[in-house]
Amino acid sequence: MIFLWRAVQVAVLSLLIIPFTAVVATPRAAADQRERSQAEAGTLARRMLAQLRVARPLSIRGYGHRRFQPRWAHHRGRCDAREVVLARDGRRVRRNAACHPVKGVWYSPYDGRWLKSEKLVDVDHVVPLAYAWRSGASRWSQARRRAFANDLTRPELITVSHSANIAKGGQGPQSWRPRRRGYWCRYATSWITVKHHYRLFVTRKEKVALLNMLRTCR
Repeated sequence: MIFLWRAVQVAVLSLLIIPFTAVVATPRAAADQRERSQAEAGTLARRMLAQLRVARPLSIRGYGHRRFQPRWAHHRGRCDAREVVLARDGRRVRRNAACHPVKGVWYSPYDGRWLKSEKLVDVDHVVPLAYAWRSGASRWSQARRRAFANDLTRPELITVSHSANIAKGGQGPQSWRPRRRGYWCRYATSWITVKHHYRLFVTRKEKVALLNMLRTCR
């Protein structure tokens, strides 16, 4: 009987300990995976950055928003690129018959703000159109510039707060960085991914700033 009672105690303790261990281990494993993913993304971004040509910025002469984007391009039926991004990045987004968001909640990774109105958010071009123009896009065809401005495949379009978008303007990473340091890795890898795909060059100061931001990819 004593042996049986001890066996029952061990079994009960095992049932209590195993779930607790699983609960503790799972978040740690998830955190380790995120860290590995971020570190790997940083390594890949450094390789792509090393392949980009370093040059002095071109003149802004001739630039105009309409040279890239007379209007948002339509991607899915009535939905244009901006509306697609707002639906993708938001939570509980409700759209009207014309596909325009009328309700939802959006997170701005640049400044860590949650926004409950579409009027408070913007769809930002990670590599600003004016900056792309000075990085080689001035030599592109109109069709290629339009594709760049409406690209839903590369990490070029992201929902951010209107105030953060205004503060950023057409600046590069050597002049402006997201307020949240925790987003620097993602911002730098996105910037480099876009420039690498479109074969846009970087300036020397821009490259240094990107490398500094990539140090946060740990």
